[in-house]
Amino acid sequence: MIAAAADIALILDQDGVIQDVAFGSEDLQKGGFGPWQGQRWVDTVTVESRTKVEQLLKEAADSGTPRWREISHAAPRGGTLLVRYSAVRLGDNGRVVAIGRDLRAIANLQQRLIAAQQSMEREYARLRHAETRYRLLFHLAAEAVLIVDVSTQKIVEANPSAAQLLGMPAGRLVGKPITELFADSGASAVQNLLVAVRGAGWADDVRARLANGEQEFSVSASIFRQENASHFLLRLASLHNEPSGVLPRAKSKLLKVVDSMPDALVVTGPDHTVLDVNPAFLDMAQLATEEQARGEPLDRWLGRNAVDFSVLVANLREYGSVRNFSTVVHGEFGSIEEVEISAVAVINGEQPCDGFVIRHARHRETVEPTGEKQLPRSVEQLTGLVGRVSLKELVRETTDVIERLCIQAALTHTGDNRASAAQMLGLSRQSLYAKLRRFGMGDLGPDEAEDAEES
Repeated sequence: MIAAAADIALILDQDGVIQDVAFGSEDLQKGGFGPWQGQRWVDTVTVESRTKVEQLLKEAADSGTPRWREISHAAPRGGTLLVRYSAVRLGDNGRVVAIGRDLRAIANLQQRLIAAQQSMEREYARLRHAETRYRLLFHLAAEAVLIVDVSTQKIVEANPSAAQLLGMPAGRLVGKPITELFADSGASAVQNLLVAVRGAGWADDVRARLANGEQEFSVSASIFRQENASHFLLRLASLHNEPSGVLPRAKSKLLKVVDSMPDALVVTGPDHTVLDVNPAFLDMAQLATEEQARGEPLDRWLGRNAVDFSVLVANLREYGSVRNFSTVVHGEFGSIEEVEISAVAVINGEQPCDGFVIRHARHRETVEPTGEKQLPRSVEQLTGLVGRVSLKELVRETTDVIERLCIQAALTHTGDNRASAAQMLGLSRQSLYAKLRRFGMGDLGPDEAEDAEES
């Protein structure tokens, strides 16, 4: 009777050892759960379920109210078997019967429910992101756009360009009948346009004049459905466009800022020939006019070597943008300046191009409490130059840094006594004087200069 009423039935003695096992289905027996007889019940479950087994046995021994607890059995073939158990004492001999219900079907349903919820969340997130993108495009579009309800022909939404074109805040446009915006002849033309679009799905553009002005517009319309409702999308375009080459006021201000900024800005084509530069780049490259830069390859002035510029271009092509890339700019008259570059690739446009912002490198020298200077380049900075600078140059720069620091330390310890410093470093005085002249560390007297030249 117990076996028929439960998926799993266990008969246990007073020590919790399984005396008998009965399964309500063959798949449990075939799953390898049969050899439990003679084992302690607590040894057949997973680690986190042992406390629950002990609580079930304690409650059964105290003749307390039986409670159901979910317990996991380790499956011999991998995985777990989740069973909901309740334990009851049988008579006074200390035996306990544990009745279990297989929860695998419920667990599968829960897993499917969780998977469905996650799928819905991903779909909601995708829709939210799409709505955000389209709403952003709607508000940033330079073209005046109105959303009109088909049934009422009232404005549902207007973008900032439409509000500016119509000379009315977007909030005041919402709820206004579309025909009220135009003069009598224009209102009739727009009405006929909407009727044609509603019936055929499209219609030719019409001309309409605003009710509060003399300016005439070209009006086009299309229809779409959203949330079980149909809407018109109206686009208004002025027939008196600004002459070609005249920029909007905001864009004109932006160009003035670019020309006045202290950081150099260079725009190149896909082949990295210069298209345009600002005055700051002319100063940095020691050029007189923009025409001297246009049409020239940018690596004529940029990069320590060809590898340096190639690394910059490769990163720009792979990631679309680069920040704080360290390199140098070579001036036309031999000057060399350490710079940092931020670059971006613009591929979506009438003409693909790359933009480079070049700024002077900011060297920050930190001082130790003892007053000794740190290395001009850290190990991370030096290793970061791998691929951009040849190993020979890296080794030479590292050697120069170490030599300079050692000479500075020796001069500090000897109170600027160069003869003693040379002895401390294991150098001849002539070699020390040559290195001082090479590194530009202090003035040399006539005799010292002569020794340095002989060395």
